[in-house]
Amino acid sequence: MTAYVSAFDFFSIGVGPSSSHTVGPMRAALDFARRLRATGTLTQVTRVTCTLYGSLGATGIGHGTPDAVVSGLRGLAPETCDPAEVRSAWTDFRAGETLLVDGAHAVSFEKNDIQFAPRTRLPGHPNAMAIVALGADGAAIAEETYYSVGGGFIRREGEDAKVSTGSLPFAYSDAASLLALCDEHGLSIADVARHNEMAMRSEEEVAAGLDAIWDAMAECVDAGLHANGVLPGILKVKRRAGAIRTQLESVEAEGGREIPGEWLGAFALAVNEENAAGGRVVTAPTNGAAGILPAVAMYWWRFLADSGLGSGNAVTPYGELVGSALLGFGGEPTSIADADDTALTEANRRRGIRRFLLTATALGSLFKANASISGAEGGCQAEVGSACAMAAGGLTAVMGGTNRQIENAAEIAMEHHLGLTCDPIGGLVQIPCIERNAIAASTAVTAARLALRGDGQHYVSLDAVVETMRQTGLDMSTKYKETSEGGLAVNVIEC
Repeated sequence: MTAYVSAFDFFSIGVGPSSSHTVGPMRAALDFARRLRATGTLTQVTRVTCTLYGSLGATGIGHGTPDAVVSGLRGLAPETCDPAEVRSAWTDFRAGETLLVDGAHAVSFEKNDIQFAPRTRLPGHPNAMAIVALGADGAAIAEETYYSVGGGFIRREGEDAKVSTGSLPFAYSDAASLLALCDEHGLSIADVARHNEMAMRSEEEVAAGLDAIWDAMAECVDAGLHANGVLPGILKVKRRAGAIRTQLESVEAEGGREIPGEWLGAFALAVNEENAAGGRVVTAPTNGAAGILPAVAMYWWRFLADSGLGSGNAVTPYGELVGSALLGFGGEPTSIADADDTALTEANRRRGIRRFLLTATALGSLFKANASISGAEGGCQAEVGSACAMAAGGLTAVMGGTNRQIENAAEIAMEHHLGLTCDPIGGLVQIPCIERNAIAASTAVTAARLALRGDGQHYVSLDAVVETMRQTGLDMSTKYKETSEGGLAVNVIEC
């Protein structure tokens, strides 16, 4: 069994504000609706109920979980739905209205058909939900229990989590075995990930898919930078990314100094404000931590890419300059002499982003397999900490770092998030979540810089930090695991 999880599972395009409380429950409800159709029992159903347990019950309303459940039952998928259709699917459900299950079969439904049981924690995972389809006589026709295990991944009771692995050429269980594979085969960490992806789809499909993920991330950054107003919910948090963008553009227009570090924070705020507003985001690896990796990648794209690909002597599968040709992952060699400078720069950046995402995927898989990426299971260290480590490793990779420097960067980033609690005020993914992403993006850049100044040798291994994060999560009180029962959530007045 390998730790590796496909980039196309890890970086799923969905909706805010939470991968575990919005995306996962929507996928679970959609799976339930499709099962009813597949078993031929859909037309017998007259009513559907759902109970949200543990963390889903505790902070579900603030995270939009009931809206996500109703949307999934209607047949909407987080990857393709209009986010506006999700935001009020349950909140504004009108009395007497019927629910079209799987978009076709009308059943009776009331808002209280979704029940909240925050004090009941099922053994499979803190994020649990049970869905029941009832017939005309009130008897259960079908019932399923689902666990939303973080990052939008779901697991149905009795099954493993739904991930795409296939038969992979480079299986590894921890960072040590990943580095050993790289040494044995003369590969970079991104190359290991690339070969694993190509066992499931063609090289062209991998390249196009990674480009689509980056495009969605970049669009989310741009949307957040150009939005203003107040975020939904009782806190009435004012969006700041748009105002910061205006300020920074004004400084640059007046010939002021370049301020990439401030842009880095703005990029992260932009994504997480979009997420809090229920917009289109990419889990990276979760929605609550979705701003870190795109912010660091955009920081590299905008400020470092022209110098960040090294001297041109790097391994060819990533599209670095080698000799007089641009050898590409996802493209034919192109003569530098014949290439348009603008196009060449864009092509290099695209290839760099693919390397960034593949490196981040290989590292993120270690956290998912050996600890957790779920705030309800491990606290915010599992979400923001793992995202920071993934971003630090990705940045180190595109800046020409060695495999051991990449591992070192990820270790530094995670080490300094150990013990981080998840205590959102009002159960909303806003305070401290939005600013926390900006701070973690800065930490990721610092970790990469420290690692690049070293030789890759360090005292604490990434595996040791991952295991420490797992143990810390087990020891952490449940009130600090996305329940809003401790920390800032109880010490700050909501309104």
